[in-house]
Amino acid sequence: MKFFINGRFLSQKLTGVQRYAAEMVKAIDTLLASEQTPVSLRNADWQLLTPSDASESLDLERIKIRAVGSLRGHAWDQIDLARAAAGGRLISLANAGPVFHRDHIVVIHDAQVFRRPDFFNWQYLTVHRTMGRLLARHAAIATVSAFSRRELSQVLNLSAPRIPVFPNSAEHFAATKPDPGILARLGVQPQKFFLFVGSKTKNKNLSVAIRAVQLLDRADVPLVIVGGDNSKVFQDNSGEGVSGLLLAGRLTDSEIAALYAHASAFVFPSLYEGFGVPPLEAMIFGCPVIASTADAVVETCGDAAAYFDASDAEALKQLMLERLAAGAISDQERRRQQERVAFYSWQKSAKSLLDHLAPPARVASAA
Repeated sequence: MKFFINGRFLSQKLTGVQRYAAEMVKAIDTLLASEQTPVSLRNADWQLLTPSDASESLDLERIKIRAVGSLRGHAWDQIDLARAAAGGRLISLANAGPVFHRDHIVVIHDAQVFRRPDFFNWQYLTVHRTMGRLLARHAAIATVSAFSRRELSQVLNLSAPRIPVFPNSAEHFAATKPDPGILARLGVQPQKFFLFVGSKTKNKNLSVAIRAVQLLDRADVPLVIVGGDNSKVFQDNSGEGVSGLLLAGRLTDSEIAALYAHASAFVFPSLYEGFGVPPLEAMIFGCPVIASTADAVVETCGDAAAYFDASDAEALKQLMLERLAAGAISDQERRRQQERVAFYSWQKSAKSLLDHLAPPARVASAA
């Protein structure tokens, strides 16, 4: 038996989707050495197929990495990958893959292109809506949360119980050693700043956090904004002239970990998510989380976050004030965070995927 994994994510910019794919592949590789994994899977030929321009690699023991073809982007998926994976079972972990491969499971992380078309340009919408519909007809669809399963079942006209869920995790971030020097470099004091980490795409809803900072009117307690190109943060002019904003740009994981460990709270105002990993990253380091009531975010964070309506800057401001007044996180809050973080594991998700791939056990006939 042959299993092929779509490795195009290794040629793409690292975002949450690419991180998911990489961590799942590493976890699958580890499980293939376990006697708890069915023999049919352990003895199979596993290959991670990548474009020739893949700039990243993974340290794998059981899964062979093989560069195939000469094309790029979606063309590589549809032509080079489809050809190389012919005759085997294909696993695509990052939203896209060959639309006509006969034995194919694809993890689609959310339904944003259908539910929130205002987040994208028309070219992106056309490509990804068309691909999603074709994959729904010709491949098995999986996703990362119960919320995304409901959404995809509706927009792609699929039966929800037939969409398995292999959740995200943030446990890879737990091994990160914080670099506390970033506080001095940014000029902030422990427990005297709020933190936003993420891209500046519309769904991340940074503008409501900026409005909350305006309402808070505390220049001595800035909102530190991490991620993306500083020149594009305020391209809609939403932050011009607002005191209390500190643009940190792109930082290392160690620097971000230190900010999580020392922030008054992590602010996550997203309008739409398929899962919501950053709040779990914050919880690893004991950072209080103030998050929007987006369905997937509530599913992920459970009772370990404080919530507000994503359109209500006043409500966010009030929660920020309450967090400042409360001071250090309580023991009960910390226990809740630890429970949420422990609930999500790459090993558990990878095992669920392998269980899904394993052929059904034969039932012995009665004598």
